[in-house]
Amino acid sequence: MEIIANKGIQGFTIKNISKEIGISEPAIYRHFENKTAILITILDNFKAMIGSSSSSLMDSENTAIGKIECMFSRMLTIFIEQPAIISVIFSEEIFKSEIVLKNKILEIQNLNQARIENIIEKGQADNNVRTDIDKSTFALMFMGAFRLLVKRWDLNDYNSNLKLEGGKLLNSFKLFI
Repeated sequence: MEIIANKGIQGFTIKNISKEIGISEPAIYRHFENKTAILITILDNFKAMIGSSSSSLMDSENTAIGKIECMFSRMLTIFIEQPAIISVIFSEEIFKSEIVLKNKILEIQNLNQARIENIIEKGQADNNVRTDIDKSTFALMFMGAFRLLVKRWDLNDYNSNLKLEGGKLLNSFKLFI
C-alpha cells in the first residue's frame, strides 16, 4: 500500500515490492501469483476489517444515526491508522481494465451501501429517520460525501484532522437525516 501511495500504481511492481520488504522476487511469487493477487488480498483485508465491526453494529440496539456514526467512525480510524490504504480503496478508475479488481471494489462499495440502506430502512421503520427520501439516496449521498472527505484528506497529504472533519460531516448528516 505504501508503494502505491508513494509511487502510484505504476510503481507497484514485484521488483519494488521485493526491495521494500527485503525478500527476493521469487519469494513473493511463492505466496502470490501476481500483483493482482496482492491487491485482491489488500482489498479482502479491508473488507474483513470493516465487516467485523459492522456485523456487531447491525445487531446493536443503537439508533440508525448511532449505527452510522459507529460505522463511519470505524472507517475513519482505519484510514487514519493506515492512510496508504486510501490509494487502493479509492482507485477504482485505475482498476477498470482489471475486471477482478474492479469487481472486488464494486463488491466492497455494494456491501457498504447495503449496510447503510439496512440501517436507514430500520431507522425509517422506527420513525427516527425521515421517510421522504429513499434509503438508496441517503446511502449514496453519505457515501459520496464521505469518499470526497477522505480523498481530499489524502490529496492534501493528511494536513487536516480527519476525525474532526468526519465529525462535522456526521453532524451535518444527522441534521439532514
